[in-house]
Amino acid sequence: MLTPDITIMSVGTEITYGESMVPDDGWEHYLNQKWDRNIVVEEASKYPQLSFQSSTEQRPHKVSFYVQKGQAEEVMKSLSERLVKHGLDVKIIYSGGMDLDVLPQGAGKGQALAYLLRKFKSDGKPPINTLVCGDSGNDAELFSIPEVHGVMVSNAQEELLQWHAQNAKNNPKIIHATERCAAGIIQAIGHFKLGPNTSPRDIADLSSCKVDIFSPGHEVVVFYILYERWRRAEVGNDELTIQNMKNISHPSGILVHPSGVECSLHECIDAFAPCYGDKQGKQFRVWVDRVSSSQIGSDAWLVKFDKWELSDEGRQCCLTTVLLNLKPEAPQGFALVHVHQTWLDGYAGRDQSMWIF
Repeated sequence: MLTPDITIMSVGTEITYGESMVPDDGWEHYLNQKWDRNIVVEEASKYPQLSFQSSTEQRPHKVSFYVQKGQAEEVMKSLSERLVKHGLDVKIIYSGGMDLDVLPQGAGKGQALAYLLRKFKSDGKPPINTLVCGDSGNDAELFSIPEVHGVMVSNAQEELLQWHAQNAKNNPKIIHATERCAAGIIQAIGHFKLGPNTSPRDIADLSSCKVDIFSPGHEVVVFYILYERWRRAEVGNDELTIQNMKNISHPSGILVHPSGVECSLHECIDAFAPCYGDKQGKQFRVWVDRVSSSQIGSDAWLVKFDKWELSDEGRQCCLTTVLLNLKPEAPQGFALVHVHQTWLDGYAGRDQSMWIF
């Protein structure tokens, strides 16, 4: 999973930027208009049909409840009327057959997206394409933004399907995927011709797994899929595979083990060769998460991510930093120059070696 540059969270009441998740002060100021959280809580407390969700679900501009499906419509109408009498301008969203959220009228996922699109345009940086994806009622607003493509995954909930039937059934920019979850999103990327519509894990020949624009995160993903397949004996055990790994590793590149020991990347690859098929027929998966990259030169990128391994012994994770250099003559077009890895807290119970390239 890539680390997003921008996040819209809490049913569109929060917008943040970057890994440090810096809040958008302008959006917060906008949502404060005709909003008083204390009054919302006080009035909602008068309805026995409503029960507060956990404290982790409560946010400055979102008050969240559970309500039985048969009672939701009546409660929403009555509560809305009460809050209007207090001078508040709110939006009440029901989703998932049980979740009821009270937000400022200007909030919502669609409104937050529209706010960002206006901001991009005013800065002279409109996005080339925008794809919105949803599975529940609180996603419906996203599909009402005129300039976006939209996909409802096949396992979308009833209230979103009803919205689609009533509002967007004949809209060619919105589709109801035949695939579930992330597969439905990949299907939409292909349908709208927005980019590759096959996961690298589903590609047999990784040498053909190319992207039009160099992506450090993509290169890292492809490398670890090859690593996983080597351990599972799903690629041929030949010298060419090992040589390809060396070709994309800088001759002077080093690996820093969590213990602090440094060793040559090429030596690590030589030591890696005997591991072929050691996980064949066993539970073994590798994946990377929280991938973020920054360009530090005309042809150099610093990539950070959490690298996970799942095996019969359990799960382990390393926080990994990789320096990538473009290397046109290499088969994959890049070179690994430096790798540093650190065990994440809570996952260092066993002193077990894990090769990270």
